[in-house]
Amino acid sequence: MTHEKKVERLPLPPALDFLQGVWRLNHALEKASMRMEATLGVTAQQRLILRCVGKYPGMTSGQLASMLHLDPGTVSTSLGRLERKGLLDRRQDHRDKRRVILGLTAAGRALDKPMAETIEHTVDRLLATEDPHDIAVTRRVLDRLAELLAEEGEVA
Repeated sequence: MTHEKKVERLPLPPALDFLQGVWRLNHALEKASMRMEATLGVTAQQRLILRCVGKYPGMTSGQLASMLHLDPGTVSTSLGRLERKGLLDRRQDHRDKRRVILGLTAAGRALDKPMAETIEHTVDRLLATEDPHDIAVTRRVLDRLAELLAEEGEVA
């Protein structure tokens, strides 16, 4: 039996209160990703990559990085891990030998489906119960925060 200590939530200024929620979500995502790696053999980010390549076979790593708003080096590292796990392959585009295209192996395709043990499943469950307007507003706020943080990084 576990006994979680309930911590009193003290009032915070709006920005700190918002950040507390973001950090709480980030922590929950990291823990869920570790559980996914233990049960499925892939992290949440790796599974997202598998799902995107499964949806768009033949895409390049640059297209994937752009789609996920990730640094190309980060994507390349993840692709290497997935390739070593036998879940993804990179092959030369027969139409343009300079391009490398991505595809899933049979083992990768086995993970490219809705699965209960995933963050995607939890998000699907949440989205099914929330008002579409609230979801759209939340998405806009998160996108705008990401844009502002990117702009701040460019100025520094």
